[in-house]
Amino acid sequence: MSSKPELAANGKPVESVWDYPRPPRIEWVGWRIRVVHKGAVVADSAGAFRVLETSQPPAYYIPPSGVNADLLRVGSKETFCEWKGLASYADVVVEGHPPVVAAAWVYRRPSAPFADLVDHWAFYPQMVDECWIDDEQVDANEGNFYGGWITSNVTGPFKGGPGTLHW
Repeated sequence: MSSKPELAANGKPVESVWDYPRPPRIEWVGWRIRVVHKGAVVADSAGAFRVLETSQPPAYYIPPSGVNADLLRVGSKETFCEWKGLASYADVVVEGHPPVVAAAWVYRRPSAPFADLVDHWAFYPQMVDECWIDDEQVDANEGNFYGGWITSNVTGPFKGGPGTLHW
């Protein structure tokens, strides 16, 4: 006999980040994903990839067709992820407001297991005004290293806050 999974307030199954795998797993979700900053819609998509990694809230990677590229300015910052490869960063630029430096990142040539992420944009919810999954505004992952999106169905504790970097 199978039991039904526990559902959170958002109607999605409850997930612990401690059940996420390492190395991370990528999966497509057909949820509406939005990013808004200073009233401008930076991204709005009917689905996205999410990356699930032990101890971290999911990061969402939005297809290029769902991102307003006119609001992104690619900068010189790059970082290397042992799983996904080299990431390039972009500032979110909304007219009349200061740019939000390195608020988004993209993998132009991800490693083979993450090839589906090519040219998909991820955003730090702690750096923009609003990130949404369906009708739920997400909470930001504490700290400035991880870009995890915390929703009512995702439980921690989460890596990213002070004192957690070397867990």
